[in-house]
Amino acid sequence: MPLTIWNQPPPPPRQRALGRPEIVAAAIAVADESGAAGLTMKGVAARLGAYTPMALYRYVHSKDGLVDLMLDAAAAQVPVPARPGPDWRADLEHIAHGTHAMIGRHGWYAELVHTRPPAGPHQMRRLEFMLAVLVGQGAGVADAMTWTALIDRHVFGAGRQESEESHAERRAGLSDPRRQHAAFAEVRDLVAGYGDLPNVTAWLAAPTGPDPQAQFALGLRYLLDGIAADLRHRVRSTA
Repeated sequence: MPLTIWNQPPPPPRQRALGRPEIVAAAIAVADESGAAGLTMKGVAARLGAYTPMALYRYVHSKDGLVDLMLDAAAAQVPVPARPGPDWRADLEHIAHGTHAMIGRHGWYAELVHTRPPAGPHQMRRLEFMLAVLVGQGAGVADAMTWTALIDRHVFGAGRQESEESHAERRAGLSDPRRQHAAFAEVRDLVAGYGDLPNVTAWLAAPTGPDPQAQFALGLRYLLDGIAADLRHRVRSTA
């Protein structure tokens, strides 16, 4: 059985208003509303109107095939320059922030991206650009792939955490500042009762710190600082 939808035959000619683009768009809408757990072939078919799940299989072969297409369609929303620019850090920051913003719109992406081989054309072009940036700075392809994977772990991990925290806050009604303050106070009182957590108790008494966007940028900066140090070490070693 083929590994991904990308090495399967192309879909049949569209019938009336139903084709692969419409199915993928409907699936993304379902996942945006219900998350990855709410993505079902039945739900996508219902979103499209008077179709059965079997009608969808003719175009996407399987649910895994649909996920392949969804992931690549979402990756297409990340702007990828035609070639690396003069500032390698700015290039990687551009891709990382663009991907992070895309996950902010499609939280399911960070959950599903690790479930399928990233073999779609837009996913591969994004990867090729990141590798070209690093290889252009003197990295070998193997090290460039490792560093790219580390950056993506940060991007996907932060995106998934932010998405899940946002859903949890909405379910608990914590978007209301008063309820959020009350929830912090409840946790602070609970922790204070443990009696041996002075630093946690002190922070909960006056919680401060950068917001998730600033935390993401900070973590990305630390990663790029580490990559820059490795690149400098390579230059010294070959001098």
